[in-house]
Amino acid sequence: MIIHKMKSIIQFVERQPAPSLLPILRSQQQAEILALLLGDPALELSLTEIAARTGAPQPSVHREIGRAEQAGLVATRKIGNTRLARANTDSPYYAGLAEVLTRAFGVPAVLAEALAPIAGISAAYIYGSWAARHQGHTGQRPVGDIDVLILGTPDRDQLYRALGDAEQRLGRPVQATIRDAGWLESGTGSFHDTVTSRPILPLALAQASSNRRGLRRHRRRPGQLGPRT
Repeated sequence: MIIHKMKSIIQFVERQPAPSLLPILRSQQQAEILALLLGDPALELSLTEIAARTGAPQPSVHREIGRAEQAGLVATRKIGNTRLARANTDSPYYAGLAEVLTRAFGVPAVLAEALAPIAGISAAYIYGSWAARHQGHTGQRPVGDIDVLILGTPDRDQLYRALGDAEQRLGRPVQATIRDAGWLESGTGSFHDTVTSRPILPLALAQASSNRRGLRRHRRRPGQLGPRT
């Protein structure tokens, strides 16, 4: 019902083909802007900061924030010449859209995309404060950094390079902890007890890898052949 109603009120400038995961969204750009704001309701950013984090041109950000405000999804205010935007948590669509957009285009999606190409990772999870807030637990917002649990034997240099790129996109530090593949089931100690007793959010590495392959196919020009085998 919410998704059906949103079709009639969200109208955004198309920069890329509509994401197949959410057909109501008309561009990847739109999805990433909404995910950034709705995914952390205490986060208030200038339009310049939104453009920097999403990679969207500032004029497009200005138009899309205006349309999102008209739809009641975000609220803005001005301090001097700076326009600040944040999620409108009073919107009846906020809770449902925040959940879907965050999983599809927010922190989990960015981290999954960064980690998917790295060999040796059997699973990855967000834990700690970000995961707890995502599950509705009360606490400080916005969350200062993001804790990620990596299970397996990844190449550490490759891992830290990928997480460095993710940090740039997310605008906050990402702290990685690496453990053996079976650590969640067989691990011991106070850290294990803390992690397993609090919310953890699995990252969809397989889905991110599939999305990357689909994007490469989409970018291939009509009639262009793939590598010969």
